[in-house]
Amino acid sequence: MAKTLQAVKGMNDILPVAKAAPEFQSARWEALETVLREWLHAYGYRNIRTPIVEPTELFVRSIGEVTDIVEKEMYTFTDQLNGDSLTLRPEGTASCLRAVLEHNLLYDSPQRLWYAGPMFRHERPQRGRYRQFHQVGVEALGYAGPDMDAEQIIMLADLWQRLGLTGMRLQLNTLGEKASRAAHREKLIAYLEAHQDVLDEEAKRRMYSNPLRVLDTKNPAMQAMVEAAPKLIEFLDDASLAHFDGLQARLKAAGVDYEITPRLVRGLDYYNLTVFEWVTDHLGAQSTVCGGGRYDALIEQMGGKPNTATGWGMGLERLLLILESQQRPLPVQALDAYLVHQGEAATALAWNVAMQLRSEGCSVQQHMGGGSFKSQMKKADQAGARFALIIGDEEAAAGQVTVKDLREGGEQQRVAVTAVAALLRSNAHD
Repeated sequence: MAKTLQAVKGMNDILPVAKAAPEFQSARWEALETVLREWLHAYGYRNIRTPIVEPTELFVRSIGEVTDIVEKEMYTFTDQLNGDSLTLRPEGTASCLRAVLEHNLLYDSPQRLWYAGPMFRHERPQRGRYRQFHQVGVEALGYAGPDMDAEQIIMLADLWQRLGLTGMRLQLNTLGEKASRAAHREKLIAYLEAHQDVLDEEAKRRMYSNPLRVLDTKNPAMQAMVEAAPKLIEFLDDASLAHFDGLQARLKAAGVDYEITPRLVRGLDYYNLTVFEWVTDHLGAQSTVCGGGRYDALIEQMGGKPNTATGWGMGLERLLLILESQQRPLPVQALDAYLVHQGEAATALAWNVAMQLRSEGCSVQQHMGGGSFKSQMKKADQAGARFALIIGDEEAAAGQVTVKDLREGGEQQRVAVTAVAALLRSNAHD
């Protein structure tokens, strides 16, 4: 007997059944995606869709060779047809910018772009963190100054309100510009060298290649040392501080609370100025829901003309888990009607009724495979339909349909075939 095949560990099926875990129910995904599309459209973002497989060099160049993602987590393989090194995308920014540069989208105007889809990282699977996970992200290209940074943060605060989420906290920091970071880096490395007896192996490995990431350690034994380390904000130039002040002023005017978090950093040189994360206590140890910031040097680093860029990325599985933990319902789209029928004349009429209702914008599942009225009504209930439309010999002879409410009280009425669509539409938002 052949072995039953299963999905790759850490890569999950999204199923159209309520018995699946909340983050694996396709109806919840569809409902959330509808909210996200409408919200992104409200802020003027347009959708871009890129391949899930890219040349490995794209991520080496954009993410950096000395990052954990490139060193340990990427799914990289050799194309057997031509020997090219290819990688399943671990994040969305690099692919988005590659497409923008390849198709010269910035030639006459800035761009507000959004993407959504699967990303891949080979790390230990845990709830809310999988080897195939899904992100939604935005990239605003060609916008300088703190206004765009502020809007991207404010739009996320708006999303939490739309979804009814509470307890979402904004952490904010600034990285300044390259010259300021270089001066800070020199002092920071000297400081770390003087405290090598406290550093763990990961910190020692990063001390010269990526010293800012040492400050982001979760090791309790290193916390006191990290707190006393030289702070980047002490090295910032006047323009960087003015940018940060402008950002804070816009957030305060919009009523968005935040906490300045000096340890919030990025380890790559192309990041500059604003960095932020939205965090929550509803995810356990994995507290970050969304992270973003400004990365003005990346477009040039990828071969384009110098230009400004800012964006954020958010994990959809984590967002679904938060919605579940706070018991926030999503507007799941229900089936309007399930069409029950029995008898030759009734079945012939059922086909016509189903097609007519769909042409008028109603969602109708027509029963297939025969069976008693009782068994068909059970299927109607399982389908989650609001109404059962029942056609038997009597209804067929009269050109009518019996409409039974499956949600409230089980009331039923017989109406003309031509009146069914109006009845369904009148109850569509009850």
